[in-house]
Amino acid sequence: MAEIVRMPKLSDTMTEGVVAKWHKKTGDSVKSGELLADIETDKATMEFESFQDGVLLYIGVQEGKAAPVDSILAILGKAGEDISTLIADKPAVATPKPEEKKAEPVKEEIKTDVKKEEIEPVVSAPVSAKEERSGRVIASPLAKMMANEMGVNVSKVKGTGDGGRVVKRDVENYESGKVKLVQEESYTEVEVSQMRKTIARRLSESKFTAPHFYLTLAINMDRAIEARIAINEVSPVKISFNDLVIKAAALSLKKHPNVNSSWLGDKIRYNNHIHIGVAVAVEDGLLVPVVRFADTKPLSDIALEVKDLGKLAKEKKLQPAQWQGNTFTISNLGMFGIEEFTAIINTPDACILAVGGISEVPVVKNNQIVPGNIMKVTLSCDHRVVDGATGAAFLQTFKKYLENPVLLVGEGNI
Repeated sequence: MAEIVRMPKLSDTMTEGVVAKWHKKTGDSVKSGELLADIETDKATMEFESFQDGVLLYIGVQEGKAAPVDSILAILGKAGEDISTLIADKPAVATPKPEEKKAEPVKEEIKTDVKKEEIEPVVSAPVSAKEERSGRVIASPLAKMMANEMGVNVSKVKGTGDGGRVVKRDVENYESGKVKLVQEESYTEVEVSQMRKTIARRLSESKFTAPHFYLTLAINMDRAIEARIAINEVSPVKISFNDLVIKAAALSLKKHPNVNSSWLGDKIRYNNHIHIGVAVAVEDGLLVPVVRFADTKPLSDIALEVKDLGKLAKEKKLQPAQWQGNTFTISNLGMFGIEEFTAIINTPDACILAVGGISEVPVVKNNQIVPGNIMKVTLSCDHRVVDGATGAAFLQTFKKYLENPVLLVGEGNI
C-alpha cells in the first residue's frame, strides 16, 4: 500500500524546508535507509533517508522549492499503484497566506534610463558692464557644470540668456560636443533563504519581547597577549583570543549562575551545566554552534572544537545536536576591526556577550601614561532575568580572568 513521505522537521525552529537535491527520480526503487533527498533547513542542508521500501511514485516538492513541515514530500508504494486519492485529499504544499506569496522569477534586474534634470533659474542675473568689457565667458553655474561634465568648451557655446549669457539649454543644444547625460536605476531582488527567514523571526522575537539592557567594560589584555604567546609554545593546537574569552566566560558563569539562565514565561531556569554558543558568520547569515560543558574543557580542546564546529557551520553540515542547547552566547567581531558593539540576545539565553577587537591605546599605570592593549566587551541582558548588579558582577569576574590569565591555565587547562 502506498505511503506518504512528509517534509520532516529537522530542527526545533524549522517551519518549512527546501529540497536542495533529489537523489531518486520517479519510478526508481527505494530501500529503507537509502538516501532520498537533501533538505535545506534554516540552519543546514541535511541528508534525508527513506524509512520504508518501495518505488518512488510521486515527488511533491521539486528541487529548489520550499514546502511546510508535514506537507507531502513524496509517495512510495508499489509500481503502477493508484495514488490519485492520496494526492487529491492531501495537497503537496500548503497554500501560502496572501502576504507570503512571492512573484517569480526569484532574481530580477530592472534598469530604467532616467534623464538628469535640474531646474534652471527663471531669472538670470544681469550682466555687468565690467563683465562685457573683460571678454570673459558669461555662463550660469549650472551651465558651466554641465559643460564640464559633457566635455564641452563653454566658450564655444552661443548664449541665449540675458546679455548672451550661456544657460542650461545652450549647452544641451550644442551640436558639436553634445553628450547625453544618462544615469541608470537598477536593483536586484533575491528570495529570502530559509536561514535568513529564521534569523529575522528569532531576532525580532528576542529584541521586541526581551527587555534588553547593556553593560560595557574595558579590559586590559596585556597579560592575555603575553600568556597566549607562552601557551602556544606548548599547546598541541593554536589558541586564539576567542578561545581565552570562551574559557573566561565559562568559568565566570560557574561563579554567577544567575547569568547562565533562561526566561520560560512562568518560570526562570537556572542551568547547572554551561553550554556556550559561539556565533559564526556564514554565507547566508549566522549560525551558533555550541561548545558543551565549556567550563570543564582545557583550552586546547576548546580551540579544536571551535575550529571544527566553525568549519562544519560554513559548509552547512552542522547537526541539530551541535547547534542546540546553548545557555550563554558569545559574538566576537574583533577580527573584523570592530572596537565595540551590542548584540541581540540569542534565545533562550538570558545574556549574550559582544566582544570587540584589541586596540593599542594610552593607559595610566603608576601615574604614568603608557601604551596599553584594551578590549571592550558589552553584555546584553534580559532584564526579566538578570539585573544590572548581577550582570556587572559577572563582567568583573570575567575581567579578572582575562587580566590574570594564569587563572585560566591551571593544571590540566592547557
